[in-house]
Amino acid sequence: MNTPQTAYLDASVATASPARLLVMLCDRLVLDLTRGLEAQRTKDVDTAHRELLHAQEIVLELRSSLRVTDWEGGPGLASLYDFLHLELVRANVTKDARVTEGCLGLVTDLAATWREAAMQAAVAG
Repeated sequence: MNTPQTAYLDASVATASPARLLVMLCDRLVLDLTRGLEAQRTKDVDTAHRELLHAQEIVLELRSSLRVTDWEGGPGLASLYDFLHLELVRANVTKDARVTEGCLGLVTDLAATWREAAMQAAVAG
């Protein structure tokens, strides 16, 4: 079903710059981990699993779209994405909220960094 909200979101994604798309993905990753952590804390296993799986998919997408050789920080960021993915799998398998919480901290910082970079790129461009 194509609701007005879905149509708006589809249009937002279709017209977003690459920098904006990156920020949107990171923001969604923070949201997924926040929801997953809350679900783990309340013992809602199904919701936690669903949110953590979606977070894993986002990290894999970020990793696969990263052009590692295009800039000096590429290999380090690739390693961070790889580590984050492994930790998200571990958090989901073990149902360990502390692991999810650690991932959330990393992702929150990463999202803030990408947001700042996107703003600087917009001002410079």
